[in-house]
Parts: sequence; structure tokens; C-alpha cells
Amino acid sequence: MSEPILGRLMTAMVTPLDGDGAVDLKRAQQLASRLVDEQRNDCVLVNGTTGEAPTTSDEEKAALVSAVKEAIGDRAKVLAGVGTFDTAHSVELCRQAAMAGADGLLAVTPYYSLPPQDALVAHFQTLAGATDLPMVLYDIPHRAGRPIETASLLELARHRNIVGVKDAKNDIVASAQVMAQTDLAYYAGDDAKVLPLLAVGAVGVVGTSTHFTGRRTRQLLDAWLAGDRDEALRVYRALLPVYTGVFATQGVMLVKAGLAHQGFPVGGLREPLRPASDEQAAAFAAVLDAADL
Repeated sequence: MSEPILGRLMTAMVTPLDGDGAVDLKRAQQLASRLVDEQRNDCVLVNGTTGEAPTTSDEEKAALVSAVKEAIGDRAKVLAGVGTFDTAHSVELCRQAAMAGADGLLAVTPYYSLPPQDALVAHFQTLAGATDLPMVLYDIPHRAGRPIETASLLELARHRNIVGVKDAKNDIVASAQVMAQTDLAYYAGDDAKVLPLLAVGAVGVVGTSTHFTGRRTRQLLDAWLAGDRDEALRVYRALLPVYTGVFATQGVMLVKAGLAHQGFPVGGLREPLRPASDEQAAAFAAVLDAADL
């Protein structure tokens, strides 16, 4: 299997905030370096859901891309979230991310307005043509309200810049069918689906718990690629409580609580999100401790 151009292990990075609630670019650089150098990520996703993209400004998004790319240089790639429910705005974000130094773009299904499939295809084609960067589609119907259906994915796969899918559809058969008929690089968009999706042709994961599990998820990926299925399953089962536990409430809440538990605080959250409760934070800390993380 050839190496995907954006790598196999990515983390959807949280956005650090300072005491006044402003984006903390220095801490973002430190966190990105930690993800690459300590957690062995091939690529860092900024301005995704876990990065609180709905509540950061366009200017903050560009600054994050630039700062993270400066910090990690050629050691890893930067994938920038650019998707909104507005095609014209999303095109602007595509071009802005490219100018800020992104190596690739992540475009989520337009949400709330529930466009039909032909409109989804046209939307993604427009975004993919806005720059020369590779684009990953984010298929997450439980948030966006619409799946990217199989026929749509087959059509979109013909676009030269559409190279992958972050798959949070929870329809492994549909995903397997697309992988069997295209060259799209599939990434598990739900951490706990990484091993099942690898079994049908996926290349890796865009994780949330990988803020903590990255090194050991890399072991899982390496074992799978080496044909050591027993070792991959052993690591997967050991990490499964963390893969699922990070979503006991909204993921960014527990990532920020978990990083604080590890002695690497990254600040609070922007409303409407709020910090994890003491009980939620303690429960997730116990999951991390039990997994020796």
C-alpha cells in the first residue's frame, strides 16, 4: 500500500486559549510540536470541530495555520479545516488557508441547510478547485444532517484534488464499497473505528484521543501494516477505553481537561461550550491513568 500524501496518523488539535479567551498562538505551537515529536503524528489538523472552529474568526484561523506550520516545519503536514454551510465563505477559507501555509484542506458537509446530493457534489467540487491543495472530505452526517452518499463520493473521487475522506458516517459497508472502487484515502473520523476501517482498506485515523494515544496508535498502525494482526488488536483493545472515553461528553471539553491532567494546560473553551465538570474531568483522568497515559 502506497503512503498517503497526508500520512496515516493525524490529530484534530484543540485550540489553546489564554486567560482572556484569546487564541494562544505560542501554546498552539507548543501543542503542535508535542503532537508531532512526542505523539508521532504525520499531520496536524487545525480549525476542525475539536479546534472550536465554529467560534474562531477567519483571522484567528489563518493565524493558527501559519503559527502551527511555522512550529512543525517539514516534520509534519498541516491540514486546515475550511468547511462551512456557505460555499462562497468556504472558498475564501480555502484560499486563506493556502496562503497561510496549509498542506491540505478538510471540508465538512455543509450543515443546517440540508442540501441535496447534487448540491453537495457541486459544493465540494467548487472548494476543491479553489486551490491546488489536496482536499479531504469530512463525512459526518450526525453533525451535518446529510451523508455524502456513495454515488456522490464516487463522483467526487474523480476530482484531481480530492484525495481522501475523514469517515464518521458509521456505515462501514458503504465505506468499504467506496474504498473498493476509488483511490480515496480513508481515515477513521471516530477513534474507535480505526481498526475496523483498516480491515476494509482505510489508511489511518484523524483522531481526538490521539492527543494522548498517538504514540500507541502509531504502534497499532505499524503492526497492522506489518501484518501483525494480533499485536494491532492487542493495542486497539488496550486503547479502546480512551478512544471511547474522550467522547463521554463533547470531545474538546475532555481533551482540554485531559491535557490539564497531564500538566499541559491549554486554557478554557468558548461558549456555548464550557469546561468539563469536575466529575467529567476526574472520570476521564481515571481512564487516562488506567491506560498508563
